[in-house]
Amino acid sequence: MAVNPTTPTLEGDSAWSRWANHHRKWLFAAPAMTFVGALIVFPLAWTVYLSLTDAEGSVRAESEFVGFQNYLEVLSDTDRFWPAVARTVAFTGVALLFEVVLGMAIALLLWRPFKGERWVRVAILMPLVATPVAVGMMWRLIFDPNIGAANQILGWFGIGPQPWLAGQHSALPTTIFIDVWQWTPMVALILLAGLTSLSNEPDEAARVDGANAWQRFWHVTLPLLMPTVIVAILLRGIDALKTFDILYATKGRGGGSYHEVETLNVYAYGLSFDYNKYGISSTVLIIFFLIIIGSMWLLTSRNKKKDAQ
Repeated sequence: MAVNPTTPTLEGDSAWSRWANHHRKWLFAAPAMTFVGALIVFPLAWTVYLSLTDAEGSVRAESEFVGFQNYLEVLSDTDRFWPAVARTVAFTGVALLFEVVLGMAIALLLWRPFKGERWVRVAILMPLVATPVAVGMMWRLIFDPNIGAANQILGWFGIGPQPWLAGQHSALPTTIFIDVWQWTPMVALILLAGLTSLSNEPDEAARVDGANAWQRFWHVTLPLLMPTVIVAILLRGIDALKTFDILYATKGRGGGSYHEVETLNVYAYGLSFDYNKYGISSTVLIIFFLIIIGSMWLLTSRNKKKDAQ
């Protein structure tokens, strides 16, 4: 059949169709990726810009470019910044340690079926139902120095009232306890998912060889579960570093000042909303962002080295 010379060819359209078909996964995702990228890039770029200026007072006030002067000022602040860094590291490290250990224990408990398992799961997952702010307000009432249930229980044993959230040495451990209470179930869920995906053959082989329960867990189950443990540490560690809502909700009227639990997030919040120092606050946030990125890179790089070995 002869082709009419006046009929337009579809070679160009065919090439475009082949290219679009080959890259369709990126084309379909492009609008969402562009939108999410704009939501991430613009605030980050604006924060970087503010960190290089002396912006303060009103958001409409004129500001001057000061370069890295804010960074030098923040890094040389031994009264507020470095203590906030220490509290952030302490809060994250201690909370993460307890959450992983307790989460592992809960996951092992729920790994094998037993009578009443559903009710135990519901009870364990209850702390995840409420928002962190609501949890903070609830525990603030429990630890209230005058009417709180915690001091009333201590009174039954002849122990005097304690300044749980207002004491210089008790405020940070108390907020760590609240964080562990709420987020341990999430770690347990991640570890339980990893446990259920493991094969029973290595454990059964170790059992046949005469290994007890602790030996099977330490030498068989835990090494096989380690990739899931790393994922749980990454997810919860990053979230714990950014904790703000619980710390904010447990303070305020009757809860003492923020200095006892002043992490980097709380410190940056105070600089912005209490003192209107947007340049310095943005500098703290950028340094905090770099700390989080560095922590992620360090943990993932170590995990890759272990996998390579």
